[in-house]
Amino acid sequence: MPTEQSVPADTSRRPAGVAPLLSVAVPLAVLVAVALAALTGGATYVVAGLSDPGTVTRYGISVVRIAANSAAVLCIGSLLLAAFLVPPQRSGTLAADGYAAVRTAGVAAWLWFVFAMASVFFTAADGAGRPVTEVLRPRVLLNFVEAIEQPKAWLLTAFIALLLALGCRLVLSWGWTTALFFLAVGGLLPIAATGHSASGGSHDIATNSLIYHLIAAALWVGGLIALLALGRRRGTHLTLAATRFSRIALVCWIVMAVSGVLNAIVRVSPERLLTTDYGLLVLGKVVALLVLGVIGHQQRQRSVRNLVNGAGGGQLLRLAGVEVLVMFVTIGLATALSRTPPPQEIYTEPSNTELLIGYVLHGPPTLLRLLTDWRFDLVYGTAAIVLAAGYVAAVLRLRRRGDAWPAGRTAAWLLACLVLLIATSSGLGRYAPAMFSVHMGNHMLLSMVAPVLFVLGGPVTLALRALPAAGRQAPPGPREWLVAFVHSPVSRVLTHPIVALCLFVGSFYGLYYSGLFDSALNYHWAHLAMNAHFLLAGYVFFWPVIGVDPAPRRLPPLGRLGLIFASIPFHAFFGVILMNMQTVIGESFYRGLQLPWVENLLTDQRLGGGIAWASGELPVLMVMVALLVQWARTDEREARRRDRREDATGDQELAAYNAMLKQMAEQEGARRPE
Repeated sequence: MPTEQSVPADTSRRPAGVAPLLSVAVPLAVLVAVALAALTGGATYVVAGLSDPGTVTRYGISVVRIAANSAAVLCIGSLLLAAFLVPPQRSGTLAADGYAAVRTAGVAAWLWFVFAMASVFFTAADGAGRPVTEVLRPRVLLNFVEAIEQPKAWLLTAFIALLLALGCRLVLSWGWTTALFFLAVGGLLPIAATGHSASGGSHDIATNSLIYHLIAAALWVGGLIALLALGRRRGTHLTLAATRFSRIALVCWIVMAVSGVLNAIVRVSPERLLTTDYGLLVLGKVVALLVLGVIGHQQRQRSVRNLVNGAGGGQLLRLAGVEVLVMFVTIGLATALSRTPPPQEIYTEPSNTELLIGYVLHGPPTLLRLLTDWRFDLVYGTAAIVLAAGYVAAVLRLRRRGDAWPAGRTAAWLLACLVLLIATSSGLGRYAPAMFSVHMGNHMLLSMVAPVLFVLGGPVTLALRALPAAGRQAPPGPREWLVAFVHSPVSRVLTHPIVALCLFVGSFYGLYYSGLFDSALNYHWAHLAMNAHFLLAGYVFFWPVIGVDPAPRRLPPLGRLGLIFASIPFHAFFGVILMNMQTVIGESFYRGLQLPWVENLLTDQRLGGGIAWASGELPVLMVMVALLVQWARTDEREARRRDRREDATGDQELAAYNAMLKQMAEQEGARRPE
């Protein structure tokens, strides 16, 4: 990571205007949250069976949460501006606008860290029903943090914020700024994975929708504040940043609206919207989002047109300031909503299966149920549909331009998206969290079948051909960002044969034989992380082996073949070990489900080992066929190039070769004695 040896020019301008705006917006959000929390009273503690922790804890937790969330969105928005809304210098170093945004993100990250640590204390006290003064002692705090999930999530969030604060002090390049941006977005996930949405019935849908909701809200609110700061600094790329952010804001509003509706449907029935505190807060948040979405988008579009026409950014700053104030009112509503118990938790008692996996299973996993008993996965099901639609749109764009794209690559990509959809949203995805054998089949599809088809689709090559080039004088765009990622140090490290093999094969042993899988079974976010790891590990392994796209490391044909053969024994040994184990992996979790059709957990685990052992042959066969086809096509292309060269040169190489043979024969004859 580069150090601060040289500072970009014109960095003395401070982000004036942000502090005065936040000094009004944050107290407004706190006032809304505290007022609404006072109306709901102590219902949260009654439902949980806890004693009231006192006024300081009850209202203080809302204050520190709003402060932490405000610092988080400011950090994320500033890094979004530096990474994607304003261009860097040609050398890859941040320009003045980007550098100022990173400095603002660093200050926000320190505030995020401080208030996240404060949230650890307040959340522990709130979860235990004790005054916050009783958890200030380290030993007492440690006991509560070990027993309650949300303090652990805030502690992890504080650690991420600390890394961001240190990174923003050191970073000067665009590449590392982008890495910090994605790390900051990841800092929202620990809180999204705990709380109302992570417990009770349908917590899979609630948690997934909340993840979308929080990320979209952070990008929208934080990006708008960063854009406002850029306008106050009179940044040189205000028009470009406003145009790019306008598109992002529209997508974020749609995501927030859809995810918010889904989360509300899970937590409150329509007839209780007007009769419960939770329902009224949901309606208030919906109204605020509608106001932000409709009025904000229209005003921002008008402001962008004025900027393009050279009318200045005064109107944009005024409208953005009003929109930020409304957004922080929405944050106050959301904080009060998180402190209010959902009505369904009062009137319903979920079963063991609903508590552990989020939904009910209607019987044993017959072939018909595996094919027809669908439960759409909001994360991976949506990803499968978006990836398929984006790929088809890129292919159609090439065809409208008159360029061809191989139908085999399109078929491979669409089939990979179908495999991803089936593995996560069909009966396979529904039964995978509850049965080890079904989970192992799901694992094989995500790590060995889908990645093979994805890399055969050549998405990077398609994107580079479909996306327009920015040009020499224009700021870099999506095409240039993709090229930079492919050639980045991260890609080079991940596609190294040793690293790729360890990630691909080592994860089998490290996950299931280390006790990590036993701990992950209890958390929905851990299932999401496992599926992401299976897909990414498989992709980085098969990319340099059979990938159509140019890889950061090009392996020779024998190296590709050797890498495949090196992975085969590890898969076979893994399956054989599973089939011969005498202990049950994740026994306490699976016994807690009390599934009547799983009479012997060890038998089900051995079936999973057999699936792992037998299913490893199909992907290897697919890879071998793909390698043979690619080698044959390479030979054909080389032969065609040789023929074209000979046609262009008139067989000069063949004539020179024959002349050389004739000369050698004459010299040999001259040396022979008569």
